[in-house]
Order: sequence, then structure tokens, then C-alpha cells
Amino acid sequence: MISEYVTRLREHVGQDLLLLPGAGAVVRDDEGRVLLLRAAHDGRWSLPAGMVEPGEQPADAVLREVAEETGIIAEVQSLAGVSKQPVKYPNGDRVEYLVVWFRCRAVGGQPRPDGDESLEVAWFAPDALPPVGLATKVRIEATADASAVPFFSQPKRRPDQG
Repeated sequence: MISEYVTRLREHVGQDLLLLPGAGAVVRDDEGRVLLLRAAHDGRWSLPAGMVEPGEQPADAVLREVAEETGIIAEVQSLAGVSKQPVKYPNGDRVEYLVVWFRCRAVGGQPRPDGDESLEVAWFAPDALPPVGLATKVRIEATADASAVPFFSQPKRRPDQG
């Protein structure tokens, strides 16, 4: 579902590139399995994630997205990383999400797809994942150790190096 905020922006910029805030989650259950969903927009397995709405904190956004897309109620354990993720949607819209993702723990609910953004929802052992994209792999690996320093891309160069 496209947010009202993005719909209004698209009226002005068309399909041109938008930089938007995003929040994602690596949700684990008590057995250490990872929650994945098969996304409706491309059919690939990925982690629950979505846009941070105006006025919303990233941690609140991620818990909302997890519940909406998967039926799972989660709690945030720690910040896991930050990165940029470019996306081109089937309709031609281009977006670069600045994604903050969190290590989360499932505390309730039952896995179920929402039929809009998710087609399937399932738990997977980290060593038995279905095919997933590089960003999903990086995020899962970044949360394997609960005490790890959050992931971020290293700068390409310092400002004083021109």
C-alpha cells in the first residue's frame, strides 16, 4: 500500500528518484529462526520493512510493519544497522530508502501474509534460508551476534581527501 505522503510527493515528481526513510527488522523466535516474507512486489523472500511515516519514530515504524506484513508481534532488542537501498518498482517509480534496521524478538502473533505486501510468511533457520538478496543476507548476518556493533557502510573517502 502506498502511503498518502508518497502519493502526494509523486504528484510533484512523477517517477523520479525519491529519498525516503525506511525501517526494517530481523525478527527471531525463541529457537533462533528468522522471520521472512515473500514480497508481493517481486515475489522474493525478504525481511519485514517499510517506510517511516512523517512524525513516526523508526522503532515504532518497524514494529508496525512487522505486525502488518506478517501477523507477528515483536519487540525491538537493538539497533542492528543502517544502509541505503535502491528500489525500482514495477510501475517505474524509483526510490532510495535510507533503512535503519533492528534486531527484534517475536513476542506474539501467528505468521500470516497480509495479501497486499506479503504473499507468504515463514520462519527459517539461519542456515536453511530460501534464496534471498544481498541486503537481506547482510542484515541477517549483522544480527547473528546480539552484542555486535551496528552495521554501516564505510565512507569511501574522508572530506579532506577530496
